[in-house]
Amino acid sequence: MTTSPERRYADRIEEFSDRHPFAIDAVLVMALMGCATLGSMLTLPGAEPPDQDRTATALMGLSCLSLLKHRTHPRVAVVVSGLCAATVVGLGYLLTPLLLAPVMAALYWLATLTDRRTTRAYGITTLVGVIVAAAFSDSMEHISLLLRTLGPLFWLLLPLAAGNMTRLRRAYLAAVQARAEHAERTREEEARLRVTEERMRIARELHDVVAHHMALANAQAGTAAHLALTSPEQTKAILTDLTGTTSSALRELKATLGLLRQNGDPDSAPLEPSPGLARLPELVSACASAGLKVTVTTDGEPQHLSPGVDLTAYRIVQEALTNVTKHASTQAANVRFEYTGSRLTITVSNDGPVAAGATAPSLSSLSSASSASSEPDAARSQGFGVMGMRERARSIGGDLCAGHRPEGGFEVTTALPLQPYAAEAGGPAPA
Repeated sequence: MTTSPERRYADRIEEFSDRHPFAIDAVLVMALMGCATLGSMLTLPGAEPPDQDRTATALMGLSCLSLLKHRTHPRVAVVVSGLCAATVVGLGYLLTPLLLAPVMAALYWLATLTDRRTTRAYGITTLVGVIVAAAFSDSMEHISLLLRTLGPLFWLLLPLAAGNMTRLRRAYLAAVQARAEHAERTREEEARLRVTEERMRIARELHDVVAHHMALANAQAGTAAHLALTSPEQTKAILTDLTGTTSSALRELKATLGLLRQNGDPDSAPLEPSPGLARLPELVSACASAGLKVTVTTDGEPQHLSPGVDLTAYRIVQEALTNVTKHASTQAANVRFEYTGSRLTITVSNDGPVAAGATAPSLSSLSSASSASSEPDAARSQGFGVMGMRERARSIGGDLCAGHRPEGGFEVTTALPLQPYAAEAGGPAPA
């Protein structure tokens, strides 16, 4: 943004005036005193100047001295200078812009330092007083009443308009500065919010990767230890699957941490595509090697999922099966996919003992209020698993509920949009 030289000089004068206000005021008062003195000497051709030099000089001096208080008492300065100017004009002195210089300066500062209502009230009163004095002045009897009225009206309206423009400009600059400061604060807050969201995303990803594979590895190691003496062949197969589980965990962990490195770092791991439901058979096979039989059913015609929804669906199923492996006293789990319209409903359930006072989770409970109210209990009772699944579902415009079933066991139900509407468009997810 370029600034004209005149504007730069004006800004420098205002800055100097703010630093040295009394020096500026003294110089202006002396200049206005000279203008008023020169204006009192002017007369019409062939007219005699009035014999009131001492009175006029005293009045104009008082008018100029009152301007020294214009910063703190602009109304008093206008009243004093206006009365002095009207008195001098009434004494027979010719009304000229030089004679009105103190009043014009007082009106300018009044419009600059006060609001519109005050400026309008004091400005109109001063205009009327000076115009009435000019209308009945003997020094202007050879001039028509219209000219005697329009002259002071024009010269006194000019400082009012200039002061109003200065006040508006200062208000505009203050608003621009306030917007810039607000934008700076907002940018910093947005940066902190993005850093927090990224930390949460990385924490969820690491939790899903580490918790799932470590839980499977623990279950496989326990099963292998249990069958080591009775079934060596099965133990060997489980240990082989355990090697694959740990290798997969290291691979996904390396890929996740590779995103935190700089792109030009030669030691960074090559980026791999995000996992999705296409890797569900691999997940089912890993669970089977840990002793958990997973049954997968699909209702409706499978549809294409966006990468974000595909990753979210896979991670939710992975976390739900991990919780079954770690916490459930059962060896079977059911995963059901239901494609209805623009939504994908995923249900992961397992059989188990009936919990006292348990209620079945339903799709009607997939609301923000119920999820928010049950989230602290879920987080306290099951760590960050349920909370992480719910955060993943909400991040793409879906929702999730989890709880015990009346017939026994535990069930996780999530409804996801086929496209992440809420995340991309910023609006609510379609019903």
